[in-house]
Amino acid sequence: MSPVFHTARADIPAYRTKDGSEIRELMHPDVHGNRQQSLAEATVPPGTRTLLHRHRLSEELYHVTAGHGVMILGERRFLIAVGDTVHIAPGTAHALENSGDQPLVVLCACSPAYRHDDTELLEAEAGSGV
Repeated sequence: MSPVFHTARADIPAYRTKDGSEIRELMHPDVHGNRQQSLAEATVPPGTRTLLHRHRLSEELYHVTAGHGVMILGERRFLIAVGDTVHIAPGTAHALENSGDQPLVVLCACSPAYRHDDTELLEAEAGSGV
């Protein structure tokens, strides 16, 4: 596959991940031919949260582009808002909670690239509200 050097958000369909967030894979090796990382946009609707989960292999960076909420990172809980960036080490339990009245939108950079089979849910689906 030859690499794609440009994508347009409007052309990328959204899907739900295991954690319950709505995701658009802006750049992913399986689709675009880049090699070692992925970049996605996650949206968490107002009043909902993602399921607590972790990734065995992927290191993640979350960068908030809209809304605000609470980041659950291991034993810590802290407020996040536009412009904030969070590092999530492999194996660290994490979730996002939208405490606002607008969608919480986060860019998610993963290395190695995101894989469904690298996501381990740490709570039952019923708790998500998403």
